[in-house]
Amino acid sequence: MKPLLLLDVDGVLNPTGRPTPDFRRYQCTVGSTVYTVHLNYRHGARLLELAVETGAELVWATTWEQHANEWIAPRLGLPPLPVIGMRPDDEGASRHGEMFKTRRVAEYVGGRRFVWFDDQVYQEDDDYLRARQGTGDFLLIHVPPEHGLTSRHLAAAREWLTLTGFSQGR
Repeated sequence: MKPLLLLDVDGVLNPTGRPTPDFRRYQCTVGSTVYTVHLNYRHGARLLELAVETGAELVWATTWEQHANEWIAPRLGLPPLPVIGMRPDDEGASRHGEMFKTRRVAEYVGGRRFVWFDDQVYQEDDDYLRARQGTGDFLLIHVPPEHGLTSRHLAAAREWLTLTGFSQGR
């Protein structure tokens, strides 16, 4: 099975700090709420390249859920991607200090290898996933939200997927 590249939006593709000139500002309306996002079109090409090079599948792991396909993907040049559902009633339901999205990610990935780019993954999330029976190998990449996704994060994912792919007979 293909490994997965899990993508968060806010803090990863939409940094919280002052965006550099290669980011463009967009207004996105979801329901009755208007969001301002700053996106870098090059992220789309770089993520697609990473997926092709490593044989991985891109998947949204964001509270934007399907709205990421409507508002974010087209602005990055990405096709519609599978979405991990993030039920709002889970937000406060941490069991061991893990982020609420971590349980949904664990359910979705099953035994597949995955890399998860998120600004809110920490040791508690790693511990939760390692203790869960049936979760495959993974790499959590904490992305500092003020800067967002960088070449360094993509290189770490590429290296890890390449090494684990060869060791498991990809």
